[in-house]
Amino acid sequence: MGFGQFRVHMRVGFQLVVSFGIVSGLVAADEMNYLLSPAVTPDGDLYVADRNLPGIWKIVDGEFKLFFQGSKNFRTPLNAVRCLVIDEKGYLLAGDTSTRQVYRFGDSAKPEPLLTNPTGLGIPMSVAVDRNGTIFVADLETHRIWKVPSAGGEPVEFVTVPAPRGLTIDDSGRLWVVSHGKDQVLRVSADGNLEPVVRDRPFRFPHDIVIDQQHVAYVSDGYARTIWKVSDSGETQAWISGEPLVNPVGLAWSGENLIIVDPQARAVFEADKDGNLTTVVSIAD
Repeated sequence: MGFGQFRVHMRVGFQLVVSFGIVSGLVAADEMNYLLSPAVTPDGDLYVADRNLPGIWKIVDGEFKLFFQGSKNFRTPLNAVRCLVIDEKGYLLAGDTSTRQVYRFGDSAKPEPLLTNPTGLGIPMSVAVDRNGTIFVADLETHRIWKVPSAGGEPVEFVTVPAPRGLTIDDSGRLWVVSHGKDQVLRVSADGNLEPVVRDRPFRFPHDIVIDQQHVAYVSDGYARTIWKVSDSGETQAWISGEPLVNPVGLAWSGENLIIVDPQARAVFEADKDGNLTTVVSIAD
């Protein structure tokens, strides 16, 4: 699917009444200025996390609409939302640094905590869900990947990975991990065995990863202003590089197209299979 090209202009000083659920309206640019992670439902609904709002936006009919706004108080739900993903039932999951928790937005559109004992969790940088609904959480602080049942519960250590930032799962059930350790992309089997895919450190600052049905992975590299292709055997190729990308971070599939969130460009882009970019939405200064 394509979202078309449009631009949202913000009016400084406009006030937005905030509550749970979806609220539409314009927002001052200084209130909405650090978009991070996208998630797209099977029906094509696009959500984007905003670290500085703090909260989550939904893109509807060419407009930002507020889906959830967290409190500015630290240690409150989604005060520091960093990652979004859609689970096996089509519900939105959000990883939150401030409460060291993963939340699910069910039918009530309210965040429901999934971890019964999140005290061991540090910084949830990425969340992935397999076809059975098992949740995997990349923890940047503890250098671990945690495993959580679909219904929630106690997080269990799955594997130790140096500074994991991005997660995705291929159709064989293997977990792919962006690491800031010695090898920058790793693959983990169902029984927790680690396999280097991209050896050493060819990327400048990799952040997120997604994979297509041909087992080609795509890695965002903020410092290189590049989206890389990574083959199943580990060969790397710069796919999209330079303007309009400034610091691409979050990635998600929308059909056969790739959604790219760039907080420094203050925009969400969409790339077709040939790497052609269009602007989904941007924040005007």
